[in-house]
Amino acid sequence: MKFLQKRQEAKKQKELKPYDKIVQKINKMEINYAKLTDEELRQKTDEFKDRLQNGETIHDLAVEAFATVREASKRVLRLRHFDVQLLGGLVLLKGNIAEMATGEGKTLVASLPSYLVALEGKGVHIITVNDYLARRDKELIGQIHEFLGLSVGLNVPGLGTTEKQQAYQCDITYGVGTEFGFDFLRDNTVQDLRQKVQRPYHFAIVDEVDSVLIDEAKTPLIIAGKDKPSDRLYGVCANVIKSLKQDEDFTYDLELKVVNFTEKGLNKCEKVFGVENLFDLEHSSLFHSLLQALRARMLYERDVDYIVEQGEVKLVDMNTGRIMEGRSLSDGLHQAIEAKEGLVITEENKTHASITIQNYYRMYPTLAGMTGTAKTEETELRSVYGMDVISIPTNKPNQRMDHDDMVFETKEQKYRYLVEDVKKRHQKGQPILIGTTSILQSEAVAEHLAKVQIPYQLLNAKSVQQEANLIALAGQKGEITIATNMAGRGTDIMLGDGVSELGGLHVIGTERNESRRIDNQLKGRAARQGDPGSTQFIISLEDYLFIRYAADELERMKPKFKINKDGLITSANVTKFVETAQKISEGVQSQFRDFNLNLEMVINDQRKVIYQLRDQLLETDSPIGFMIKHTKDLPYAFIDSFCHDDLLPEEWDLNRLENELNTILMSDVAFGETEFETADDVKEFIKPTVNEHIELMTSFKEQEKIEKPVKGIGLFVIDTLWKKHLNTMNQLKEGIGIRQYQQENPIELFQKEGYKVFEAMYHDLEYELAVRVNGFIQKSVKADKESTN
Repeated sequence: MKFLQKRQEAKKQKELKPYDKIVQKINKMEINYAKLTDEELRQKTDEFKDRLQNGETIHDLAVEAFATVREASKRVLRLRHFDVQLLGGLVLLKGNIAEMATGEGKTLVASLPSYLVALEGKGVHIITVNDYLARRDKELIGQIHEFLGLSVGLNVPGLGTTEKQQAYQCDITYGVGTEFGFDFLRDNTVQDLRQKVQRPYHFAIVDEVDSVLIDEAKTPLIIAGKDKPSDRLYGVCANVIKSLKQDEDFTYDLELKVVNFTEKGLNKCEKVFGVENLFDLEHSSLFHSLLQALRARMLYERDVDYIVEQGEVKLVDMNTGRIMEGRSLSDGLHQAIEAKEGLVITEENKTHASITIQNYYRMYPTLAGMTGTAKTEETELRSVYGMDVISIPTNKPNQRMDHDDMVFETKEQKYRYLVEDVKKRHQKGQPILIGTTSILQSEAVAEHLAKVQIPYQLLNAKSVQQEANLIALAGQKGEITIATNMAGRGTDIMLGDGVSELGGLHVIGTERNESRRIDNQLKGRAARQGDPGSTQFIISLEDYLFIRYAADELERMKPKFKINKDGLITSANVTKFVETAQKISEGVQSQFRDFNLNLEMVINDQRKVIYQLRDQLLETDSPIGFMIKHTKDLPYAFIDSFCHDDLLPEEWDLNRLENELNTILMSDVAFGETEFETADDVKEFIKPTVNEHIELMTSFKEQEKIEKPVKGIGLFVIDTLWKKHLNTMNQLKEGIGIRQYQQENPIELFQKEGYKVFEAMYHDLEYELAVRVNGFIQKSVKADKESTN
């Protein structure tokens, strides 16, 4: 271990060496910058902008710009950047991740690169995990930037279009990550260019970057429309699923969190609904509802994944333990959970536009981030986002003591020891933070403490209103705080008087999380900024992590473990077992994200094509010209589909082809008795008609009463077919998961079939554009003639 630690330390020093040299240069400039007047310091901003205009780069200016920000911060906030904060700022400037311990002032770190990059005039986004932090950071750090002459905006939910446009036009914009993503989606559903709020992406700094880019990577941001579902169908499906037996009627893979019907289960469902084959296209909605009901039963647990409050299902963020206000599951899954709980069924979300967090952040040319824990995921962060993780040393030496895990055979034995440990520490007045992985578990711990009359404060998604107060008290003498992951990230627990002498805050973890990072976040609540503190995980072999990811390994290892009379496992190899389970979990989660990214990239490529098409229509001065460009080849495509080589000319359905051509062309096509030998002959025959159609269309250019509605028709067609396509792709994705078990490569399948579906949709889109625009123009011309007569 010592050898490995030395190697890691040497690697850290090597990574930091080039940054250290720059920090020394910044420090040398401090005396001179302290002599500048406020006005002279402000003038540095204009000087830097001029130099950038004349060919220098932001990296050429880094030393002077960082020295300027440090001096401004001293004057405005009475806060001087430590050397380690300058290091963190330089790491961010390079588009990397600064891994900094809790309490090291990450907020102040972001002030350095954001100022420098903002001088380029293309905008910097500083992304936080909630509204409160965005407002706080904007109001605090924004003072430095405003003092130096830059504009600072805030992007939070609930702002109007004009307010958002102003926020995005600022040099630096603070805001909530999901809101930036939703604005991107909304910008791609507007009916007028003036309604767009964002400008092209340039540079983003993401706070708690591992939470956003790893934990929430698969989460789709969805703009949805409401659709009234069939209350009765969801209720019936919930009842049918309740009667099915695991392993007999359906399978449940705990590790992969996947459910599937067996042949027997499918037969039962078909019998109940009186259908012959649930896989028939006409029954796809029924099959989808049954599958969602099965997922609701097996994959979503009350007080773990969601809570029920005032007759409403509220989702819990598993990474933070917080309620996701206003968020609901799409594609009928939310309604399936409501039916399972016997609640009133709400309107169903139908996806209108969506993008995953992963794909959204990959649109930034430069992305940087800060967190206390990212090193364990460095490989993934580098391969997916192109960011290295650089560990920044603490300003003061870390005083935290991390004790070895206590691993018990059963949960009951675990809780018994936990209660005794808490009792001893509480008697001497040491504050204790007990971290749990779910609301259910936090309430179980509370019950055990209540039985022996130990006072505690409970912080979970049900008590979120008291959060600030509970966190403020958590470091005081004698306080015991039980919390979900809400207290594991972004919370700074200050120690009360006399607590340092008692050993500081003691953190107890009651289960190992699915990722070492989340455990490390919990540990990071203790011993902030050189304070004393300690941590220990008190866990059991019955914990979820081992049941889900290491059941086979546990069965193999358990007979070899030495267990004392209290149920404590004393074998040294139990530590290896815990590490193995966590690595398996991290590997599975990483595979999920990689699998999801590969599937999403297919949809992402399609999204780019559609959004680009939409932008072209929005930006054009001539919607008629746009329609001509995108429909002029359509008649020839129809000929290819009707007159293909597999058929003899006499087998061609020329009557139907004629009807189709007359639907999309403004000039009539009449084949009469004409005989054709090849498809090219047909194309030559209709060429004059197509040219005439284009001339007729062209004659309506610059006629506002035609052009304006045509733009609206085009946008309606694109949006309608794209929404329908997203739904089709979601169902295709569902089916791909099942076919994975048939030894087919699901990603290749999805790429191949997704391409076919998109090609068909695009053809339909061109057809709909042609039909609807022709119909509108002909009606308008007819109405004009009638009014003239």
